[in-house]
Amino acid sequence: MIGVNASSPDLSPTLPETTTAPEAQPERRPIRDLPDELISQIAAGEVVERPASVVRELVDNALDSGARQITVRLLAGGVRLIAVEDDGCGIPREELPVALRRHATSKITDLHDLETVATMGFRGEALAAIASVSETSILSRPAGQDSAYLLDARSGELRPAARNQGTTVEVKELFFSTPARRKFLKTDATELAHCIESVRRHALARPDVGFAIWHEGKLAEQWRAATGTPEEAISSRLADVISDKFVSNSVIVNHWAGPVHVTGRAGIPDAARSRPDQQFCYVNGRFVRDKVLTHAARAAYEDVLHGTKQPIFALYIEIDPARVDVNVHPTKIEVRFRDSREVHQAVRHAIENALATPRAAAVVEAAAAEAASDAARQPGLIAEEGAAPGKAATQSWPQTRMAFGEERVGTPVSDLAKLWAPMREEAVAPATPASTAVPVASEPAAPLLTPPLAPSTAASEVLSVAAETSVPAPVQTTAPAATPPLAPSATPATPSTSAATRPAPDSDSVDTVKHRPSGQSSYFTRNTASAPAAYAPAAIKAEVAPAVSAPSATPAPTAARTTPAAADSAPVWPLGRAVAQIHGVYILAENSQGMVIVDMHAAHERIVYEQLKNSVNSSDGEQQIPSQPLLIPATFAATPEEVATAEDHAETLLALGMEVSPFSPKTLAVRAVPASLAQGDAVELARNVLAELAQHDASTVVQRARNEILATMACHGAVRANRKLTLDEMNALLRQMEVTERSDQCNHGRPTWRQLSMKELDALFLRGR
Repeated sequence: MIGVNASSPDLSPTLPETTTAPEAQPERRPIRDLPDELISQIAAGEVVERPASVVRELVDNALDSGARQITVRLLAGGVRLIAVEDDGCGIPREELPVALRRHATSKITDLHDLETVATMGFRGEALAAIASVSETSILSRPAGQDSAYLLDARSGELRPAARNQGTTVEVKELFFSTPARRKFLKTDATELAHCIESVRRHALARPDVGFAIWHEGKLAEQWRAATGTPEEAISSRLADVISDKFVSNSVIVNHWAGPVHVTGRAGIPDAARSRPDQQFCYVNGRFVRDKVLTHAARAAYEDVLHGTKQPIFALYIEIDPARVDVNVHPTKIEVRFRDSREVHQAVRHAIENALATPRAAAVVEAAAAEAASDAARQPGLIAEEGAAPGKAATQSWPQTRMAFGEERVGTPVSDLAKLWAPMREEAVAPATPASTAVPVASEPAAPLLTPPLAPSTAASEVLSVAAETSVPAPVQTTAPAATPPLAPSATPATPSTSAATRPAPDSDSVDTVKHRPSGQSSYFTRNTASAPAAYAPAAIKAEVAPAVSAPSATPAPTAARTTPAAADSAPVWPLGRAVAQIHGVYILAENSQGMVIVDMHAAHERIVYEQLKNSVNSSDGEQQIPSQPLLIPATFAATPEEVATAEDHAETLLALGMEVSPFSPKTLAVRAVPASLAQGDAVELARNVLAELAQHDASTVVQRARNEILATMACHGAVRANRKLTLDEMNALLRQMEVTERSDQCNHGRPTWRQLSMKELDALFLRGR
């Protein structure tokens, strides 16, 4: 064993000894008052973000002064110059220097005024903050003052000037004293767009005020003051500021809910966009971005929007100023409601009620109005019959009549009764009395136009809901047949006594060219023959009725051509009458404007869904969603907020079919879930529900969960594709759609029907070109 010499030198490397120097203590600065200019520049950092912020503050002051015309002039997107002119009350000479002091205002005087703010501005710091980062001047003249006075904010000089009543505030060289802030500004075009958007928001809130925006000496935007009723003024301003399409694709909102009044317009689901860039909310005339209002509007569109589409709307909420706090954000773009639940429910119900009315009737009325306006713009297009007095009818060449019912040589192939008549005559059978036969050879031609079809008795019984509403019920002028049409048989029927007569029409003999109106297919005629007599065309009923009820050898009376008076008295159904079914998926209908295509599954799904909701809402007591207890509770680590929410909303969770209870101070246990969701992730479901309960009202969460379950039930209970429907069933479905709320979209937000006008159909075939 080799020993180690204790006296041998240590060959391990030695690190230099390091000594930690004591940290330098920061130099203590004394507490002192900041200079006023620095205070204003700090405030400007919160209030003045870009030129659009200056425009917003100055337009607020102009509106508070009672202006009826506001003009904004800009240079370089507002960086070099922002000038806001108004015709308001003006500022007296002695108050001009005070207007530029911090927290100097004429809008509030005490705490009560602050808690019930009814003006756009109230803090009194905007002008001072703007003047600290720019070259500002104020020119104003109130009523009764000899001349206007101009105040220069930098020098404090006050001198007389020329101006009519009102105020002009000029802001030049924004951020000249803070160059670092100016570097963060975008291009002139971008800043101009922000300035225009700021004025647009004010213009939408005040249709009674005219606005004009000038940039580089050119008129960029102008909106004249609207007149008429408040609804008409709002609609006119929305059409001017946004577009005419916004108004045409929206419905009027007008709803009272206690102290909350909601007005404006809500876009139809078909007008939804991919971005929320056309969503405007105003509280007492102030544009705001509030989560409560946005969530309420989104909740109202839950079962009528498809996918992640964003609705369009412009809502104006009027509420007592004491019930809303506007002093919660430096730019006053956010508010806080004293009772957010009542505001949420008011906005949601306002939009839901506005969207509930089916739009089929409105679409038909709008199309009729458009057709009338087109006819007024083209007075030369006059009908041949009933031309307006004082205007000569247009010259037209006579056209040979297409006589479908004229007597022909031989037997048409479609007339099966005549084809089989010789064989029936050869068969030995008792002769048919002549009184039961209907003359054929002497029958006049069938009319080219037939009256509208009336719904059958069976369809009327199905549509008991439609009978209670304002849907027009057609008046039956022809008595239905007392006995059903004869069924086809393999045995020979009673032979006709002569070649000029034939038996009463049956299911085979009805399908003749003679009984087919102009342009009507044999498929439609065969269906109408098997349908009840109330749905049969007048030409067929004219033959069936004499043959059954009043036997006579005299010819059937000729059906008169439809007159304008008869057409006016005929029932007008917005979705028209069913014509056929396409591939077992779509229903083809004809209305006064053209063709209607209906997705029968989507339409029936919405009808069943609304019926389920009505039955649940009308039932007594609270309906609890069926739950499924878990054999082994699912536990998960929960935050303190989730534990508190589970304890506070235990009854709400039971109503949702869930049982979530604390397992430990930091753990929750899921012991039951809804029966329809028993196969899902219980922990993820519990987390989502608790998050919803923490942010929104409990009743809203319960209603949403119920609606999701009812929507699933309706989807599985609706009529499926590839199912053949009779004309009665198709017409009954159309009539129910006309009286069912929100029937224009299915539960998933897909449209249920589409209209193709005659103008669109003519364009497909290049007619009139």
